[in-house]
Amino acid sequence: MGSPPATPPGPAPAGRAAGGTPRAALAELLAGNRRFVSGQPIHGHDVTAAAAASGDQQPYAVLLGCIDSRVPLEAIFDQTFGSICVIRTGGHVLDRAVLGSIEYVVGELGVPLVVVLGHERCGAVASAVDALRGGRSPGGALAHLVEQIAPAVTEVGVDDPRAHPLAVRRHVLRTVAALRADDLLAGPVAAGRLAVVGALYDLATGEVALLEA
Repeated sequence: MGSPPATPPGPAPAGRAAGGTPRAALAELLAGNRRFVSGQPIHGHDVTAAAAASGDQQPYAVLLGCIDSRVPLEAIFDQTFGSICVIRTGGHVLDRAVLGSIEYVVGELGVPLVVVLGHERCGAVASAVDALRGGRSPGGALAHLVEQIAPAVTEVGVDDPRAHPLAVRRHVLRTVAALRADDLLAGPVAAGRLAVVGALYDLATGEVALLEA
């Protein structure tokens, strides 16, 4: 006799029901990414899901990612309404508004996990590499993004042939370190109530891999 048909995955918990600890929150995010990669997502972005999450919000994670259109954070982690807070800037660059937003969701909403997600072939990092190699900064506010990413490029070596992919990873880790050292986040991190982790998204496979400092 053949094997019985596989049981489809049941609905994943939304919001804080996913777990109140950093470990549980990270496990749920990675489980969602596995569902996404395997072609078995369980969350649809429809109006009934929006209505179900219309009460008090209880997200279990905040994700800081890049604005790249190929990296929609709710989709790649297979998350529904009310489960995660999402912040996106070019090259996941921090500024006061981003920091204040993260401080709010951690301090006021009790979110136990912050994930900084970089991705391959990041255009913002490429701009920083090109600017440092060419000795000229772009105009406008784009210069701010380049200035914030430039230290990662310098650390890996601007003349290294692999400067771009190496700087992508280094910039993620630098962003993680900056968040862990933030005045309002350092205490929860030290107490184990908050984890700040870095990860990298593979554009070709859809997989998310954690990065170690």
